[in-house]
Amino acid sequence: MPELGQRVTAPGDETTEQQAYITRLLLDYVHAPIVPGVFLRGVLPMPHAVRIVTGTSGAVDTGGRTAYEIPLTDDGEPVTAPLVLGWTRTLAAGPPAKAGTTVMGMPLVRVDTDAVQVAGPTEGDRALRVLRTLAWPFVETPPDPPLCGFLFTGDDRLRLYAAVEEAGGLVAADVRLTGAVTALLAALPSLVREDGRWKPDPADPHCLHTVDLTDW
Repeated sequence: MPELGQRVTAPGDETTEQQAYITRLLLDYVHAPIVPGVFLRGVLPMPHAVRIVTGTSGAVDTGGRTAYEIPLTDDGEPVTAPLVLGWTRTLAAGPPAKAGTTVMGMPLVRVDTDAVQVAGPTEGDRALRVLRTLAWPFVETPPDPPLCGFLFTGDDRLRLYAAVEEAGGLVAADVRLTGAVTALLAALPSLVREDGRWKPDPADPHCLHTVDLTDW
């Protein structure tokens, strides 16, 4: 955590795959509420946990968001995206949880999964599983580099966390959501590997380097 001067290090292959899987399956909740009025505003990768950022629709200021830190294992087994969603849904629907610290200016709640009931899937969750399987089947070759997280950072701004082998860990790319997005996405795998673009961000403990592509 930044308050302890610690930064995320290179995740293992299994952790990277798990982070990418959780991120991929939670993307629908950027625009569909987790619970009424609460949306997914980010997925922040850590070596042994995932930080789920929630807030109101369009919330980008730190005061309107909360980060829940959920361990990547439960009883020695890797947690699944439905479990992460279920815990987050229970927390978001309940009274505000007490935050022990902050991260990137947001309240950070470390979740004791043994003490939080997993909310069951909704009809929409079940429908998404069926439709996604048919319309977006698993491909043998996953994206390279894998997307392990993201965070809305401002109006028309998104930070993407990619596991870049050449960097030895996670590189965060800041992009705009308007403009030449198609061209940017095509070039992104190469751009995040250019070490001349890498810059530090002491305020973000979830990456080793950042790349500013907002003017690309």
